[in-house]
Amino acid sequence: MNVNEMFSLKGKVAIITGGGRGIGEFISEGLAEAGANLVIASRKVENCEEVGKRLADAHGIKYLAVKCDLGVKEQIDALVDAAMKEFGRVDILVNNSGVTWGAPTLEFPLDGWDKIFNVNVRGVWILTQKVANIMKEQGGGKIINISSIFGSRGSLEIAHPAVAYNSSKAAIEVLTKNLAVKLADHKIYVNCIAPGFFHTDMMGYVFKPGMENMLNAMLSVIPLRKAGEADDIKGLAVFLASKASDFMTGAILPLDGGMAAK
Repeated sequence: MNVNEMFSLKGKVAIITGGGRGIGEFISEGLAEAGANLVIASRKVENCEEVGKRLADAHGIKYLAVKCDLGVKEQIDALVDAAMKEFGRVDILVNNSGVTWGAPTLEFPLDGWDKIFNVNVRGVWILTQKVANIMKEQGGGKIINISSIFGSRGSLEIAHPAVAYNSSKAAIEVLTKNLAVKLADHKIYVNCIAPGFFHTDMMGYVFKPGMENMLNAMLSVIPLRKAGEADDIKGLAVFLASKASDFMTGAILPLDGGMAAK
């Protein structure tokens, strides 16, 4: 098999949660460019519809936009049902959706902790279990979890007061390794991307005039001295979704401009 064939996703079906903005949109774009049909899900379905239409027009793929809150099991069930009704299969799952909550550690509210774990861990588990059962019947599949550089390290209170978010991403990394081992016999590959600082809508405020000091402070701790852009994650996502990664499972891959190496 040549390299182009190894990286091709033509005819594959991918579910991407949180695929209507930010890193999820970047990944949706990469998978579409490689030929995959997309099921793009998030709480803001209008964003998913906009991204899906743009990618369908540009690359000739098919798409389905689905409203889904990962904190609500019934909506997760409906997402999987909609994907199967539309395409009849799921080859790739990208667990990208997540929420965060910033508060001082010693005052962190329990409802904030519960909300984050309900979406970032419980919701991911429910969706993954459902899709993995489909993949088992199909003979295999690819699961890509999205963690964070803070899933494997502490963060200063002044810079990132989000103890529950960090802990939820650590749970996703351990879940990745467990599922990789437990699902290997079914040819289901499970890997995880741990992004660092990316130029997304959510982080767009630090690139505005007057925010130069904050931006420079953030870039100063990144060896490559830059923020990640769409092209920096698309290739890795396609690799993990394709046959090119058939000897990789259980990997946690930092994508952070070198921060994890420090």
